[in-house]
Amino acid sequence: MDEKNFTRVKEFILLGFTADLWLQRVLFVIFLTIYVISLSGNITLICLIGADSQLHTPMYFFIGNLSFLDLWYSSVYAPQILMTCAAEDKSISFAGCLAQFFFSAGLAYSECYLLAAMAYDRYTAISNPLLYFQAMSSSICVQLATISWSSSFVSSMVINVLTLSLPYCGPNVLNHFFCEVPSVLRLACTDTSFTELVVFIFSIIIVFIPFLLIVVSYARILLSVLRIRSASGRHKALSTCASHLTVVALFYGTAIFMYMRPQSKSSRAGGKIIAVFYTVITPMLNPLIYSLRNQDVKGALRRAIAKQKTGGVLMGHKVNC
Repeated sequence: MDEKNFTRVKEFILLGFTADLWLQRVLFVIFLTIYVISLSGNITLICLIGADSQLHTPMYFFIGNLSFLDLWYSSVYAPQILMTCAAEDKSISFAGCLAQFFFSAGLAYSECYLLAAMAYDRYTAISNPLLYFQAMSSSICVQLATISWSSSFVSSMVINVLTLSLPYCGPNVLNHFFCEVPSVLRLACTDTSFTELVVFIFSIIIVFIPFLLIVVSYARILLSVLRIRSASGRHKALSTCASHLTVVALFYGTAIFMYMRPQSKSSRAGGKIIAVFYTVITPMLNPLIYSLRNQDVKGALRRAIAKQKTGGVLMGHKVNC
């Protein structure tokens, strides 16, 4: 099509989950509850890590980064989902759509790197415990986090620029509840093979290479654990990895199932359910996984509550005086 003769799409229509008004209200309440729990859990975990000196370790530095990421990751999607459920107007501007998958891709790529850095942290702690704080010094942790965040958003910017440069002349209806690159590229009225190739290359570099690093790290962790003679020692070493392994399984499991399955019309409803899982449910579950399965976080929460009660008692004494 001659790019001079088309009318550029200025907005997209998100079909969301259903056209049933009653079901939309039910979904609104469900997603609002999930979003509030997600915000509360991640903010609480960030505050605990920042306030409790016993959590000022490399592992919790990365957990704090992951919680900050989940805080924003859910905020990229949840408001749009709530609007789709509550409002009659289900449109999103072209710029808003691009902004949504710029931040969503940048945050998703950052999570891949952070999960790989956390796997390396666990490998170092178990395989070289005497050199752990030297190998994972504050400066190295900051460098790893900075590289994770910056490279991810630069990559997302490249994909965004390529997507923005394509002509979109209609239709403008997305059978989804948010903007994602594959869905938007299908609406372009030109050949998208180059952009799809770039997205594929970035996916290999940013998604699968960190995943391979995680697999290699845990393979070496397993070898180190097998050298530990006592059963209690092996259990203690593996217990420090349980939360991270659960988060990795949730993140990569849903992502691989979402994007590696055959695409068909019958799979679109199932695709939306899977997308709900990794966009809003996983960010809600992550702080629960790291708190419910972690004695250090439970201890920090108890100390914070005790400190709050002590502060309240002292304040009451001052008022009485």
